[in-house]
Amino acid sequence: MSAIDRVTLPCPDRLANGATARQLTPLLTLACGVIALNLAAAQPLVGMIAHALGLGLAAAGLVTTATLLGYGAGMVFLVPLTDLAENRRLVMRMLALDIVALFASAWAPNAVVYLAAAFAVGAATSSIQMLVPLVASLAPEAERGRVVGNVMSGVMIGILLSRPLATLIARAFGWRGVFIAFAVAIAAVALPLWRALPTLQPVHRLRYGTLVRSLWPLVRGERVLQRHALSATLAFGAFNVFWTIVALRLAQAPFGLGAKGIAAFAMAGVGGSVIAPIAGRLGDRGLTRPSNVAMHLLIVGALALAWSAGHQASFAGLALMVAASLLLDVGTVGDQTLGRRAINLVRPEARGRLNGLFTGTFFVGGAIASALASCAWAIGGWGLTCALGSVFGIGALVVSLSAYVREASG
Repeated sequence: MSAIDRVTLPCPDRLANGATARQLTPLLTLACGVIALNLAAAQPLVGMIAHALGLGLAAAGLVTTATLLGYGAGMVFLVPLTDLAENRRLVMRMLALDIVALFASAWAPNAVVYLAAAFAVGAATSSIQMLVPLVASLAPEAERGRVVGNVMSGVMIGILLSRPLATLIARAFGWRGVFIAFAVAIAAVALPLWRALPTLQPVHRLRYGTLVRSLWPLVRGERVLQRHALSATLAFGAFNVFWTIVALRLAQAPFGLGAKGIAAFAMAGVGGSVIAPIAGRLGDRGLTRPSNVAMHLLIVGALALAWSAGHQASFAGLALMVAASLLLDVGTVGDQTLGRRAINLVRPEARGRLNGLFTGTFFVGGAIASALASCAWAIGGWGLTCALGSVFGIGALVVSLSAYVREASG
């Protein structure tokens, strides 16, 4: 083990402040869910924000792309700092940056300022992935999938709830009020986090450049990271294609949904978060690869349902669209949980960097998919949008099937 990989870890049974790891997990689950509200908040508000800031139809996707790109950048360049800096202080600074960036988003006078602030929001929101490895390090290996799955269910509930919450808040206070409300929510969880988080101090005070240069050998040398990062990128791409555009589609005939209707629709996807702890347990039982195949099949099926929904009468089409959103969320959450569990078992001493690389990769992929979704919507409407999402989903399925076949034949 090199010097860069040695860190001090708290005792997995009891932390320095007297709280057990099991007691800390619910708080981290809640905190991660609140912080994750930022990641999808702009998706149902794309039309309002783009109109207010003078962005055209093809450029509207930048509203969501900027946050996702910032999150991806935070994964690669900020999350690895958990292997360099004292973790509790680092998380608190990230939350402070998040609050400031959210207020800047709320008061942005033009598109340039908004996009810069949205990028900063995404980067600061990467504090989630500073907390998830901490939970993983505290849990016994036999329970790691379940514990990570529980915390990730909080993250996904936050992401899925952010859309209906953002829609309802925007209806009452405008889109700028959404960012103010989420800033206040993050401030509310910061104090209990400060009190509860253990001190996690790396042994060696390394230079930041040395830390960043250590990322490439991890990418090049860890096949588990490569495989799961690729499949998660493709799966999350399909997820973002759907959720970037679906609010615009639901506002059109035959659905004609307003703000309340779109918010209610978004609530349907929250049910997909229940798969996270289930997927974690499947991974703990050695079923990661067949479970990955099943999750990707759900994603492909969901995009087929979404395409079919656009050709049905309003009630039948809406029912199909709800089913598509639920299956898509189940498949995406399950894929991410299985992947995160797998990489957390690879190199415990480099868990922060591996987690940052894994999550950063698929969020950058999601940002690119969001931008492509806006172009597909502008060029070919809902049909081309669903076709684009299907390409991403089929790609993820090919990756997981290939790994499953190699394991079965080996």
